This record gives sequence, C-alpha cells and structure tokens, in this order.
Amino acid sequence: MESLKYEIGINAPKAVVWNTLTDAQTYQKWVKAFSPNSYFEGEWKQGTFIKFLDPEMGGTKAFLETIELGDRILARHVSIISKDGEETTEGEMPGKWIGTTEAYSLSEEGDRTSLQVEIKTHGDFVPMFESGWPEALKSIKALSE
Repeated sequence: MESLKYEIGINAPKAVVWNTLTDAQTYQKWVKAFSPNSYFEGEWKQGTFIKFLDPEMGGTKAFLETIELGDRILARHVSIISKDGEETTEGEMPGKWIGTTEAYSLSEEGDRTSLQVEIKTHGDFVPMFESGWPEALKSIKALSE
C-alpha cells in the first residue's frame, strides 16, 4: 500500500467545510474530479457502511471506521460494486482495491480550516488519486468559501 497526502487551506469554518464534504448535493459537485456522476448512499455514521456509486462506472462500498463529527472521517473500502449493483470481493481489481483507506481531518485556526486527506492504496490507483485530489480540493475550497 502506498500512502498519499493532500492538504488545502480554506477560508471558512470547520462546520462549513464538513458540510461540503458530507452533504449529498455538495459531495456530487466536488467528487466530479473522480467520477462525473458519482453520489453516495448511506449516512456518515461511525460503524456503518456507505456506498460511493456512479451509474456509468459502478462503485465501491466502504466501512466508516471513524466519524468524529466536524473533525475526522476514516473509511475503509471493503468491496467493488458493478454497474449492475453486484458487490464483489474477489478478482484482481477488488484484490487491489479492498483495504484502501481514506482519512479526512479538519483543523481550524481562526476563520481558516485546514483539510487534510490521507489515502492508503495499491500503487495501481495512485495516478487516479494524484490527478483527482488536487482538483477535488480546489472544488471543496470553492464550495466552502
């Protein structure tokens, strides 16, 4: 697994940035950097599963290991979902993807919030994250400010 880190300063309170990350409508806007029609199904609640889906591409299912409201999210991917909605954990692609983690941390100083994203993933997915996260962070910043 490779570890990737991204960070951006946002001129907005943590609560606003948190809402941008987790609200269904704003999520659909910033996640376009990875998948044009992506959305999520589920709640941002610790100990539950959430699905990240795109009707054209399928998606993934993650377990929300940590949710500290307004501060931190840790999601661990547990399966791949086909365009038809079938979940799988077997095969080459799922074997590389399962176990990928996404950690989001927010810290606030005055009116400014620092958003840090740490991804741990198989090397095959590094190019996707390297091209997507800089754009996603710019979008999160614009939506929050």
